Amino acid sequence: MEQAKPLPGYLVQRYHGWKATGYAENKAWYRRLASEGQHPRAMVISCCDSRVHVTSIFGADQGEFFIHRNIANLVPPYEPDGDHHGTSAAVEYAVTVLKVAHLIVLGHSSCGGVQGCLDMCRGQAPELEQKHSFVGRWMDILKPKYELVSAEPDMETQVRQLEKHAVLTSLENLMSFPFIQSRVDDGELTLHGLWTDIGEGGLEYYNTEKHLFLPV
Repeated sequence: MEQAKPLPGYLVQRYHGWKATGYAENKAWYRRLASEGQHPRAMVISCCDSRVHVTSIFGADQGEFFIHRNIANLVPPYEPDGDHHGTSAAVEYAVTVLKVAHLIVLGHSSCGGVQGCLDMCRGQAPELEQKHSFVGRWMDILKPKYELVSAEPDMETQVRQLEKHAVLTSLENLMSFPFIQSRVDDGELTLHGLWTDIGEGGLEYYNTEKHLFLPV
């Protein structure tokens, strides 16, 4: 831990500002959250991208969402192999312990992870092909979907379509978890696929009957 350094000054200043205003004005609410524990109604799996702000999009407050973020909002298939699985652990906790009623996968425009996957599939990202690339091996989850978008006429369309396939891949893989399948079958859990356009502020949902992403 000798490499750890003090927080940058601007973060320290922002913290003190929040403690004096945001916290001070809502102290009872924060203490209630601490004493009663969390009871979120939904889990949101979104991308690490700093431009994706889940709580702002839905106007959510502390305690409303159980949020897990990773590269390209991907969920791997169910693999109980005793290895380290951060995303699967978060999903298991949300569903079996917190018993959320909704599980939302939120994709977004201009996703760097999806672009990296596309570059790999086109042979333009040798660094991601390396065995030691954590990002590359993570994006292997999405690679099989490349053939579904490769015929699109331009790169922009390919990227946008692959971003949405990242959402669908995660939904498909979520259903491979037995504890999710059983709760969905019992009507205790619903899955939702969303995609947001960062620049336009748009939000689309996946319609399972039409097999299309439609505006919310």
